[in-house]
Amino acid sequence: MTEEFKRDVLAGLSQSPQKTLPSKYFYDKRGDELFVRIMSLPEYYLTRAEMDIFRNKPHELIAALQKDSTRHHEIIELGPGDGTKTLELLKALIEEGFRVDYVPIDISQNALDNLQKMLMTRLPDLKVIPRQGDYFSALSELKHDGRPKIILFLGSNIGNLLDEQASDFIYHLGDNLKRGDKILLGVDTIKPKEIVLPAYNDPHGVTREFNLNLLDRINCELDGNFDREQFEHVASYEESEGIARSYLRSKIRQSVTIQSADATFYFEAGETIHTEISRKYTDEILEKILAKTDITIEAKVMDSHSLFADYILVRN
Repeated sequence: MTEEFKRDVLAGLSQSPQKTLPSKYFYDKRGDELFVRIMSLPEYYLTRAEMDIFRNKPHELIAALQKDSTRHHEIIELGPGDGTKTLELLKALIEEGFRVDYVPIDISQNALDNLQKMLMTRLPDLKVIPRQGDYFSALSELKHDGRPKIILFLGSNIGNLLDEQASDFIYHLGDNLKRGDKILLGVDTIKPKEIVLPAYNDPHGVTREFNLNLLDRINCELDGNFDREQFEHVASYEESEGIARSYLRSKIRQSVTIQSADATFYFEAGETIHTEISRKYTDEILEKILAKTDITIEAKVMDSHSLFADYILVRN
């Protein structure tokens, strides 16, 4: 992991004119803790809005999935997190008489262990089959087992991809599914700047700390000498475009050295490092992303305030 981290950091900081750092490296132990705090902030509406769907409309989701309750299904979740949303759906499926196996896939064994413990307590009769590793490697191994599948990809995680990358991702998902299999895709919807921007630049400074932690991680793991006091978190969003962006901006002209790679990088005052995008969606944007895939939209369920959408997609 350290070599891959080093490679990606060096490649990103060498880019011109826009330096970048991959958002996947936000999530070390400290980053995980900070993101849990972000999700509970009043400004960060995404988690609450999707939880509203799963808590108050799970049977509507099940109806929209149009699945046969007499067949044994696999519920496969990509990056399940703490599983609190999925728990509501699993409870509702069991109430409706569905026979399901739950297959969470994550790179973090610790996250999978915690999830399995929680589900053993809450749904002791549910068969849970955790898979640690890459999404597509795990999916390819499950492709030919004959059971109908419902893939969960929640939390607007797909929004961290550019549209072309999202299209490739969904295309490869479709490659690992059979005709009639479903995808439950959670996405944030386009809305005004005054709602979206505070979710990525909260007044409490938690998102700022989340971004700056990436510099701390480079210092710790790669022997860097970033001075976090000389960088600031900046976020931008325009409703017309529908993409929130996060940056770290250099306050002064400075140089930073990564000792483990014997590399030095130079920053002008005001120069930024791009760290993350968070794409917001409409039906039209999602349809365009799906255009080159074998996946189409079947239905959409929204939260009670119409902030967030869970789309039901089908493999054709």
